[in-house]
Amino acid sequence: MDYKEDQAIYQDDDIIKLRLYINGQSPNSVKAMVNLRRICEEHLRCEYEVEVIDLFEDPGRASADQILAIPTLVRKLPPPTKKIIGNLSNTEKVLVGLELPPRYMRSSNGGKVDERKGQENEKDHRSDENRGTRKR
Repeated sequence: MDYKEDQAIYQDDDIIKLRLYINGQSPNSVKAMVNLRRICEEHLRCEYEVEVIDLFEDPGRASADQILAIPTLVRKLPPPTKKIIGNLSNTEKVLVGLELPPRYMRSSNGGKVDERKGQENEKDHRSDENRGTRKR
């Protein structure tokens, strides 16, 4: 399913459903819970649900999502299912791994386009092109 199909199927009242598989109060499990809460509050614009599943208390739940390592974050909705393993400390990698359409995400700069950055990128690209043609 591509981005255009996502837009056609999902409306603004849709939610993101996440499952976080943890192992009791292990250090990585605690970090994953804290990091996930922060990521959701800071970066998600729409409603979301987080179900925390403690495999220390209920190991049988691991088979439902084929969990092989913990902590593991599973995005159930919107489809397709995505999995991210680890304590979620690298926010950028988590956001990339979730592969959410932009309409689900808050803008990192309040919705403003940084035109200067775009100009710098073009300038850098031209410098790279010139570098190959320069005589020494």
